[in-house]
Amino acid sequence: MSFSLYDAVIPSNIQILGALDGIIGKAEAFCVERDMTQADLVDARLAPDMLPLGYQIKSCAVHSIGGIQGARTGSFSPDMSAWPTDLAGLRDILQRTAAELSALDRDTIDALADADTQFAFGEMRMPFTGANFLLSFSQPNFYFHATTAYAILRAQGMKLGKRDFLGMPRMKV
Repeated sequence: MSFSLYDAVIPSNIQILGALDGIIGKAEAFCVERDMTQADLVDARLAPDMLPLGYQIKSCAVHSIGGIQGARTGSFSPDMSAWPTDLAGLRDILQRTAAELSALDRDTIDALADADTQFAFGEMRMPFTGANFLLSFSQPNFYFHATTAYAILRAQGMKLGKRDFLGMPRMKV
């Protein structure tokens, strides 16, 4: 079997985005049960020097569809824009991102493998091929932020397990 950049990135991103959407759905109920404002949960963080849940969810979109867009244009920079302050807004980001990824064409993504792609932040530039950028930079960042979002919610007292994080695995049918 030949290597497919599409298969290495897109289906797993969609799987985890769906799982996060389910987790954020549970977070809505959690806020009601605990008489907690959604803003307080969106602003929750693991440590004072870490960014909050809202940023973690937004970053999952940034490092999935945003990473693809960066490979397409040849340059990726961190998205420093604000994130939604409610859970519905976070779910919207997850759902829109999954829909955009689902609409991508396999051949278009596979063609990005050798594309010159740089990570640009201020004066810093890091050169990559499209495949190396997506697999060694965007994908690890995607999973870091997804895991951190899960950990923030667990630290707030939500009852979540590994199955919540994994979502729906792509089993043989």
